[in-house]
Amino acid sequence: MNSLFTWLGKTDVENMREGNIAAIATIALKHPEPFDKVIILANAYEVHWEKYKSWLQNKLEMAGRPCQTVQIIPVHINSPIDYASIHLEAEKWISKLSKESSKLCISLTSGTPAMISLSILIGKGKSNTSFLQASPQNELIPTEIPVDFVKEYKHSAQKNQAAKAVTKPNFKQSFANLTSESKEMKEVVGLAENLSQTEVPILILGETGTGKEVMAQAIRSAGLRNDKPFITVNCGALPETVVDSILFGHVKGAFTGAVSDKKGLFEQADGGTIFLDEVGELTPEIQVKLLRTLQQGEVTRVGDDKTISVDVRVIAATHRNLVKMMDAGDFREDLFYRLAVGIIRIPPLRVRRTDLPIILRELTARINQAGSLNPDYIPKQLSNEAIDYISKLRWKGNIRELWNTLNRAFITTNQKIIETGDVANSVIKRDDATAALDVTLVYGDSINIEQMVDKYRKKYVLAALSACGNNYTKAARMLGLKSHQRLKDWMSKLEIEIDK
Repeated sequence: MNSLFTWLGKTDVENMREGNIAAIATIALKHPEPFDKVIILANAYEVHWEKYKSWLQNKLEMAGRPCQTVQIIPVHINSPIDYASIHLEAEKWISKLSKESSKLCISLTSGTPAMISLSILIGKGKSNTSFLQASPQNELIPTEIPVDFVKEYKHSAQKNQAAKAVTKPNFKQSFANLTSESKEMKEVVGLAENLSQTEVPILILGETGTGKEVMAQAIRSAGLRNDKPFITVNCGALPETVVDSILFGHVKGAFTGAVSDKKGLFEQADGGTIFLDEVGELTPEIQVKLLRTLQQGEVTRVGDDKTISVDVRVIAATHRNLVKMMDAGDFREDLFYRLAVGIIRIPPLRVRRTDLPIILRELTARINQAGSLNPDYIPKQLSNEAIDYISKLRWKGNIRELWNTLNRAFITTNQKIIETGDVANSVIKRDDATAALDVTLVYGDSINIEQMVDKYRKKYVLAALSACGNNYTKAARMLGLKSHQRLKDWMSKLEIEIDK
């Protein structure tokens, strides 16, 4: 049996009333093989159903194509664009007709885009289906859809998962949702909340991966300019030859390729906020122009001699030591003090370990959410032992390194529970720079080895105590000491006093 499945379209009804054919009639009359059954799903134009059915049967008989069955099936859908209810009806009837028919043709012209797209998705899963369209001139158009939807869906889902894995973890951009259980982070967030209600320039300092851009976005979203433009600039990625034009704009003819006037990023941010990430990478020449913008609130486009006033709040960030750069002459002192009116120092992950469980929960949820689009993905959780192992690592790359490590562990593990070994295999091993130093002595040299050892011993004792909340037993265990009494002996010798 050869069957046709279609939805009833507005054009089909209107053309019938004028005595003309449209998509359904075109396909039924011009298909190379006559149809034994024509099934038309309809949810509108009810008063015309019987007339349309009789009209189509009459057209088929006049063309010498008697059809055993022409049916208009009333279906209940919530709206012509409600995918859920359309899917239920399309799935039921396409599956039924596919089983009953040797060949099933599906019309892709009549009905709404939602009806047509779901008909394609369902029909592609049947081995005996083909697709047809009718042109406005009532020409028959055989339609090939050379797409393996299952393969494409999995490919798209896997690409999404991969993209999430290599991007920064997207934390919610408000102070209320910043992970700040630790004392250190609570103090930082409190300062940032206060500064967000001012208009002063802010300098955010912190190691790579600590979340400086997230902090800048939170300050902006809580501030007075939250409905104004927010422009992010990666100063380290600006091409040196055109950085001037990118930041401050240019006029037509200023240089080869300047075919029209163009606003710079400061002009685009007028009234809002500009975030200068890695501001320590700017050249001395650009530092001078940036200082002028901060001091006078104006920019000069490349090739122009007039100034343009801009009202922009500046938030800058860097992982570099700007004070050392000032001493070395690599960063302007006057620019530093213009930027550093409000200073926020984001602590590294290793000194805010009480935040780790919350951070891990959020990162785990985000990885699983990205992976859930892939039908083969297994949702995963970290074991308690894995969480304990993670909390003991230094994470020199901070949250960004943790994010990428977790993605590697989740992607390469097929089990539902991520164990310590899975995490350990996913951590990129980094050599300790101090361990790589070669020691060379010349006869006659004099050093105080005890003093050197005590110096490093004191640093590690203080770090262990800080990580453990001054718990002697835990700190001793971290340092590999047999008892907390041994730690106390060291503290006495090293003159370390802790207020517990």
